[in-house]
Order: sequence, then structure tokens, then C-alpha cells
Amino acid sequence: MVSVNNFFNNPNIKMIAQEGNVKVMEYQKDYTMNPMAAQPLFYCDKMGVRKRQVTIELKNTSCILSAGAMQWTLGNVQAQTDLKGVGDFLGKAIKGSVTGESAIKPLYQGNGLVVLEPTYKYILLENVENWAGGMVLDDGMFLACDGTVQQKVVRRSNFSSAIAGGEGLFNLALIGKGVAVLESPVPREELIEINLENDVIKIDGNYAVAWSGTLQFTTERSSKSLIGSAATGEGLVNVYRGTGKILMAPVR
Repeated sequence: MVSVNNFFNNPNIKMIAQEGNVKVMEYQKDYTMNPMAAQPLFYCDKMGVRKRQVTIELKNTSCILSAGAMQWTLGNVQAQTDLKGVGDFLGKAIKGSVTGESAIKPLYQGNGLVVLEPTYKYILLENVENWAGGMVLDDGMFLACDGTVQQKVVRRSNFSSAIAGGEGLFNLALIGKGVAVLESPVPREELIEINLENDVIKIDGNYAVAWSGTLQFTTERSSKSLIGSAATGEGLVNVYRGTGKILMAPVR
């Protein structure tokens, strides 16, 4: 029997969220600092900017992590990649380059505990099956997911306007059942949740951090004419049509 002291029973480390076997631990104060860093860390603490760490308990199950995200494992946990050869590696490298995510995402399976690297970003735990058609992620959002969650690359409906708008052409989509762990630029409390029912929303910029796979995603002019777009002061906007859910950050 192996025990972990000064982590789960540490009064300075508080569990702030849980979904399934995934927990988010938050350090209430950051003592690992030098005197020169004390003042900025003091004000970070006052603003709620704290170090967070994700733990995933495996019970004959598996999880998929972003490359380099694992800090330590405990128990009978084995790591492997899903590469099937050189061709598969090149394919995943291309997918990673177009989605902004790591090309190789290691899979950990067995019985035990997987602990991720600490981060100052905000952690979102989302049940993928609650998203119609799966959930599509903005670049850099993916941190981890249950091994039961499938991944695929989806593209926008119109290539030309996405190129003109300087946005990416492809996004990572998560499909199936299980928990997705996302790194967000803002806390969950500040994210705006928009539910569309056969409707449309236009967003000026990449403020949407995740959206339902059932939505049609394009980039279009803010007005039907070039003159109209110039008059409004806006150029191209991201457009989401159909029925589904969007999580939007107020700032990026």
C-alpha cells in the first residue's frame, strides 16, 4: 500500500472541481518563491491567480494527455503512444500543426494516479457527451481527456475567408463519452454560455473557446458588402449557425 502525504491532506492544497475521476487541486498560497517574487505573488493571490494541478485516478481505465503534461504517476500505470508507424506519425504531425495542439498525445492506462504539471491557467472539466455532436476546441485548449474520448480534426466550411481573416483552418474535436480537461484563459465563472436554437451568432475575434460539433462554423464579412464592412469598422467575423452550445470568453 502506497500513501501520498502532504498533497491530498495538505490544508494549502484545496480541491476546487471534480468530474468523474478527474480532480482539480488549487494551491491557496505559493510558497515556492524567492524574495524578489514575493510582491507580485502577493497581488496574484489577492486576484485569485493561483497554481492549479489536475489529478486523474485510473481504475482499469485510461486517459490521454497533451505531450509533456504529465508530472508524476503512482501505481501500476503504463504509458504508450498510439503511433502505428512512420506514416501515422507524419499524419499526426500534420494534424497537430494545423490545430495548434501537440502531435503526439500519450495514453496512460492501468490502476493508479496520474498527476499533471501545475499551471496558472484556469481548468475546465467538461463532460463531452453533454455537447451535441461533440465539442470543438479553439487552439491550445486541450490538456487531457478520458481514454474513451475520440479525437478528430474538423475544418471550417469556407477556406478562403478563414485565410483572409488570419484564423486557423482546422480545430480539434472531441467526441464520445468521458471527461475533457481544458486550459482556459479565464475562469469558468466568466465564460459566457450561449445556447443556439436554429439561430446564428457572429463574433469578432477568436473569443469562442469551445462549441458544439453540430454548429456550422465559417468566417464571413460583417456586412454583405465591402463598403458596409468598412463603414461598421469591422472586417471578418466568426459565424456559428445551427443548434448547439458555445462557450465564449469576454477577453483573450
